[in-house]
Amino acid sequence: MIQKELYFIRHGQTDHNLKGIDQGKGVNLPLNELGRRQARAFFDAYKDVPFDHIYTSTLLRAQETIYPFRDLGRTFEPMAELDEISWGEMEGTAMVMENSDTFKHLTDQWKAGNDDAKPIGGESPRELQDRQKRFIRQLLATPHKNILISMHGRAIRSMMCTLTETPLKDMEEFPHVNLSLYKVNLLSHGTFEIEKFNDTAHLIDL
Repeated sequence: MIQKELYFIRHGQTDHNLKGIDQGKGVNLPLNELGRRQARAFFDAYKDVPFDHIYTSTLLRAQETIYPFRDLGRTFEPMAELDEISWGEMEGTAMVMENSDTFKHLTDQWKAGNDDAKPIGGESPRELQDRQKRFIRQLLATPHKNILISMHGRAIRSMMCTLTETPLKDMEEFPHVNLSLYKVNLLSHGTFEIEKFNDTAHLIDL
């Protein structure tokens, strides 16, 4: 039996996403035009889901993604526990992630199981997971049944690992794109089951 239905979405596209530039939690850009269209497409597909609560990170791009729901009169609750991982000195630089030796060295350490490795001035996967666990505890204590959660790419990887009891070194097994959806059900025996995996069906017309 399903106790809670959780809809985790990554925010819509920003200009930094378009260029492959790291944002982390230290760069607070709005959505670009495509990002706003993605947000509207998600809203059109899921506006009839009876969400009884909406959580977002404290960052503008995650909040703007659910503005169409806000415009219906639904409130949302920003929580720092849902913020993106901090990339420290890498945030907002012209260094494109996929072409960065620094980025690759760091993620290689994570894949090898070093959950405490972090960029200079930034945050480790273990630190990210620890603050997300605080959010999960609050989530479990609420009476809400259908919950929309707007957050970030690396943060979603960590969240899916935690909910499914997957080691953080396997984060890359949970891919994401802008405005993709992970629908996760909390079952009566206390485990989480992924129903929709990196789902983008709502974006097909874009």
